[in-house]
Amino acid sequence: MHINNANLKTLYTAFNAAFKAGLGQAASQYGQIATTVPSTTGTEEYGWLGALPGLREWLGDRVVHAIGNHGYSIKNRPFELTVGVPRTAIEDDNYGVYSPLMTEMGRAAQAHPDQLVFGLLKNGRTALCFDGQPFFAATHPVINEKGKEVAVSNVSDSGAGTQYWYLLDTRRALKPLIYQSRKEPNFVSLTAETDDNVFSRGEYLYGVDARRNVGFGFWQLAHSSNKALDADNLKAAITAMETQTGDHGRPLGIAPNLLVVPKALRFAAQRLLNAELVSDGGVQVSNDLAGSLDLLVADWL
Repeated sequence: MHINNANLKTLYTAFNAAFKAGLGQAASQYGQIATTVPSTTGTEEYGWLGALPGLREWLGDRVVHAIGNHGYSIKNRPFELTVGVPRTAIEDDNYGVYSPLMTEMGRAAQAHPDQLVFGLLKNGRTALCFDGQPFFAATHPVINEKGKEVAVSNVSDSGAGTQYWYLLDTRRALKPLIYQSRKEPNFVSLTAETDDNVFSRGEYLYGVDARRNVGFGFWQLAHSSNKALDADNLKAAITAMETQTGDHGRPLGIAPNLLVVPKALRFAAQRLLNAELVSDGGVQVSNDLAGSLDLLVADWL
């Protein structure tokens, strides 16, 4: 191919089409556990996460629930992926071998939100949420009916467990996790003769950049465990979530609907949720967990 502006523009169009084709190849799962929040600034504030108020009888003046007490914010982060195509490959008409690479770049961009969201879920025992505690912790502060602050847990762990599973309520307006999008993936290039990469190295650069980040919503909507994934432990986690109360003993009405597991726990989870009959002391009885939860086998856990 003769190197000129018209041919380079045509090549960019072809590579951009291959990139966009890759955007549709990765099946996304993050939307099942994270609410997408469009962002218009460098950092978004979520101070209102500290308030889960309910209606009260209006006696006297209104009671205003402060929304800035916790100061929880999510700062957008820049991400990029860049590949180089040798000038000689274009001159020798070998650029076609790079089209699959552009498609893979698009696929990587499409999968990136899943990587961020499930990576944060996996790190939930150390990453902090709005109350200053790890998202999965036994020390979330809640005010009980007597007005005393007590510690509430959303974990049930075993000292020997290595595989973690997650129980979530994803039917609220805000899901347990937040995916914040500031700038969608943008395909760009550096191909001018005066660009340093072309002039000094004889290499054309093609890349994608985006700005985004992830964070936690309400910890009350999630429960994590590394105990054996069996009927007793799953029922205990469901009960723990459903019986949670907010400040001053107010019921929260939480109803978990999604079990999230890594691929290593796929078959154990399927048996728990799909089998119609289970053994109870050698006797086959109805499985009361059958159909009670949706199952998500997460690719990125």
